Amino acid sequence: MFLYLFPFLYTTDATNVTSGVSNLPHHVWTDAQPLGETSAVEPDVIMRSIWVHGSYMKALERDVLLGALELQDELLGPTTSFNPRQPANRPEISEAKGADDLTPHQRDAYHIVNGLTNQSWFFHSPLQYWAGSADNIRADQDIFETVNAKKTQSTSVNVTLRHSIVFSGKRFEERRLVAADALVITLIHLRDSPVGRRWVKRAEELARERSDTWKIIPSDGRSTSNQLYEFQFRPLSLSDVALLTIAYSISLFYLLLHLTKLRALKSRLGLMISILVQITASIVSSFTVCAIFKIDLSRVPSYAYPLVVLAISLENSLRLINAVIMTSSTISNSDRIGEAFGETAHIAIANRVQNLLILWGLSRITLPGVAAFCTFVAIATVFDFIYLSTFLLSVLSVDVRQKELVELEKAFLSRTKSSEKDRNKSPWMEMVGQLRVGETAVSTRIAGTIVVICFVLTAQSHYATKGSRQWLNQIFSSPWTRTVRSVPKPSLLIDINQARSPTSWLRLQDHQTAREVINVVKPWAHSYVARVYDPIIFVLKGSDRVPRTREPMFLPAMYDFIHHEIPNFVVLLMLVVAAILLGTKYLLRDEYEDSGGSEHPDDGPLISVGSLSKGHKLDVVMMAASPGGQLVSVGLDRAIQVWDVPIGSRHRVASDHECPLENPFPVLSMAIDHGSKWLALVSWQRVFLWNLEEQQWTGTRDIDLGGHKPEAVFFCHKGPDATPTLVLVRRNGMGLEMELEVDESRDFSICKTPLVWAIPFPDKSHPLHNHHPPIAILTASRKSCVHLVRQQENEWLSTEINFGEREAKDVHCLLPIPALSAYLIGRSRSVDLVDLESSTILHTFPTEAMQPRTLKHIPLMRAHQSNLTSLTLSYVSSETGDLVVQTYLPEKEDDNLMSYCPSERRSGGHRRLGELAERKRRIANPGVWEALPSGNILGVRRKQTPAARPRSVSNTSLANGLRWRGVGSQQANGHPPEATQLPKWESWVVNHPESSGGFETQLLDDPGSPDDPKNKNHLMISEIGPMIKFGTMSVAVALGNVVKVISVGHEHFDLMSDGFGLGGAEPKPNLASRRKKVGLRASTANAVLRPLA
Repeated sequence: MFLYLFPFLYTTDATNVTSGVSNLPHHVWTDAQPLGETSAVEPDVIMRSIWVHGSYMKALERDVLLGALELQDELLGPTTSFNPRQPANRPEISEAKGADDLTPHQRDAYHIVNGLTNQSWFFHSPLQYWAGSADNIRADQDIFETVNAKKTQSTSVNVTLRHSIVFSGKRFEERRLVAADALVITLIHLRDSPVGRRWVKRAEELARERSDTWKIIPSDGRSTSNQLYEFQFRPLSLSDVALLTIAYSISLFYLLLHLTKLRALKSRLGLMISILVQITASIVSSFTVCAIFKIDLSRVPSYAYPLVVLAISLENSLRLINAVIMTSSTISNSDRIGEAFGETAHIAIANRVQNLLILWGLSRITLPGVAAFCTFVAIATVFDFIYLSTFLLSVLSVDVRQKELVELEKAFLSRTKSSEKDRNKSPWMEMVGQLRVGETAVSTRIAGTIVVICFVLTAQSHYATKGSRQWLNQIFSSPWTRTVRSVPKPSLLIDINQARSPTSWLRLQDHQTAREVINVVKPWAHSYVARVYDPIIFVLKGSDRVPRTREPMFLPAMYDFIHHEIPNFVVLLMLVVAAILLGTKYLLRDEYEDSGGSEHPDDGPLISVGSLSKGHKLDVVMMAASPGGQLVSVGLDRAIQVWDVPIGSRHRVASDHECPLENPFPVLSMAIDHGSKWLALVSWQRVFLWNLEEQQWTGTRDIDLGGHKPEAVFFCHKGPDATPTLVLVRRNGMGLEMELEVDESRDFSICKTPLVWAIPFPDKSHPLHNHHPPIAILTASRKSCVHLVRQQENEWLSTEINFGEREAKDVHCLLPIPALSAYLIGRSRSVDLVDLESSTILHTFPTEAMQPRTLKHIPLMRAHQSNLTSLTLSYVSSETGDLVVQTYLPEKEDDNLMSYCPSERRSGGHRRLGELAERKRRIANPGVWEALPSGNILGVRRKQTPAARPRSVSNTSLANGLRWRGVGSQQANGHPPEATQLPKWESWVVNHPESSGGFETQLLDDPGSPDDPKNKNHLMISEIGPMIKFGTMSVAVALGNVVKVISVGHEHFDLMSDGFGLGGAEPKPNLASRRKKVGLRASTANAVLRPLA
């Protein structure tokens, strides 16, 4: 397919470069790179421009063209039928006194076509297609036909009016321009040009005079921001051609020399042609992929591209051929090929991984043209391995002769015996001899790598300033002394939805244009330096700048191929596949052996994933959930969405950025009440209340947070029918309780030192609690003091907890266990279990050094009882970054860790844990994770390749129960792994840490449908967003602008829950042993958690 695509994506016609296809590299080094502010370089020319916009992608409408012509004539003077050439014996022109005094005759005299001086100038404009005549524009019946027919038209200085220099934001179909977003009128002048001064002055006057017709950016018409650019068009020198010719000659000579020593081949010429065909296919395939993803390869000469791929491919191909030759001739050819490939495949993979890492590192420190070359070589290296593993292996299986190898083995044995006489030779001479006769692969193992590094360094040197060694110092300098590569200055922030920014437009300029401009301003040189000013933007008032269609992601020629060439390609592909199958079957008819494959039973997925999409355009940065299944998400696009997951609906919280009382941004914290009626949004100065049932604002309250985000925000229910209150815990140790029905609030003191942790929980040990226990708060301060805050009627009373002889230090988190009337204190290397009433430390669990605030717990209780059956502590190790899961079980199977009866008065001193059995496991690369009340640990992480996958779970007692399900789930869904592209992220679950359950993974997106319309609006992400618990068996995690709801089994939302997810859970059956049932439940969950429109 990639070979078939190549001629449709590239062109050698310079006039078609910007017609939706890519340009093949030529015989020149080209580049357009910004220069640093400290560069002591005097610009050769100054470049100014205006961009004229109409409605989005409708710059070629007649009224926009006529308006642009008026602006052009105001800036430059009359340009109708512009012909500035004057006779050689013209009288000397008197200089104009000012910019307004410049007559058309004087202006034309300064034109560069009449001689290069410090006052010279020239321009190019799309209006030159119509000779700068308004009558021609009005009379044109087909503007697009004119634009496409005249794309080869030249100006008076022989600069071709290509679409790339006179339009911005182009759209092509069938290699024809069908839309443009902006008309670009560019003035290029030298330092003392009066035309340049006139342009600057008239632009300022236009900003004042035409503000009723045009929206002008900047509003005063002054473009002060500028950047130095160096444009290069440097042909290959004779030394370049000589060096490349020598390199190619050495490579081909080495290939011929090596093949002539191999006698067990039917056709050496055929094998050499096969190797060259394989390398050519890799190069062409890499060119195709680079064209599809718009990677510009035209900056490095075409003569240089095959060299590096040739060197890398030869070393791996010859290594494979040597391995095949050295296998035993007594076995079949297919077995010999398989054995040889098995011996060399890991070396080939390691070699390619090594080269990929080197190329990646070089691309980070080299200029864009060289970095694109590194990308090309990396892609070609991958294709080369694919073709080596398929095409070349097939050729070898036919080309290797079997009978003659017997004689070859005898000759080899006799040579080995004779070589024993030469053992007295020095090791150095022996190694030199082996290299000379090709008996060792050392000579080829590093050849490709050396060629890669040497060529990249050589290419980098071609873009350095003449006579400068800064490029070498830049590469080999230390990170703290390295000079940062100059980056183009960002243009003004223009909220007009430009299809292409000025900076990217400048980098898109065709290098043929650079060559033509060089011939005009510096005919004797191969480069010129221009001071490029940011364009002045003119937008026709009344234009609709809202994009109605998405810009294509790939090269336009790719879409043309899909629309017109797919039937021909499918027919050709079927014919080629049939021919290959028939040819292979005929050539290897004696080598076929019956083979049976093991049947793998279908497995249902343990994890189900649902997507909440189309609610946000930018990343989701905050979420909150209610027990009833409502989820609130806040995005960077200043949108707040309320998702009702069980019924599959959503609504948006109405916010008005112009009205302070309806603008909750930035949202610092939020909370949903237990009944899913109230939503509180906390900003720096106000609390906003949103009624979820009525979907409207109910009021705002002013608050003072002291410049810090609150440590906790939650609703407090004081009765089944009473309106809840809103409680905020400030960082400074003060709390605030707000009434919702009346504008009243009460402050209460918690601690005198700043807080680092605060968590609410239902106080089930409270003597007055029945079915609705009051809410209490646990806090930890910067000085590691712990406070328990309880309600006494309408007051909040704070009590500092004294732990007696144990010193209070290193406290970074507190985790309540309401069902047990206890809580956990997380320290740097231990976790204390503390009785809530007596403040007695019941037990101290030693841990590894843990990262602060990562401790989570799962207390599993016996059904309908307050008996703790197991306790799981999970945290991230600060030394390794692994997730450490420590599960504590009673020594006897039917015992409890600890019992508690809330109705009995008891002393904490009599509540002790019995004999404990600890089970410990580790999970590498955990990503973002949560410990669920159901007893599972569920997380999301970046998916790793199978070859580089680290040891994910280690548990000596449970090692046999752990399994990976990522690949199996694909096969179970009917998608062949080799035909799909694996997603970037995966979810994982540890099933019941106290049981013999396993470790399961699941891809977040369906790998079989990457083009699913539901995934097309997803943002590319580099990090996982926030994750929260959602129900008892699910989490909600933000991946860019999409919220993923990941469930283990089937989620049931419980309206009778305490709303904090802190209660002990009853142990669930082992889901790992119930795959069939879980698979059915997962499908149900997917029906519930479907994507919401």
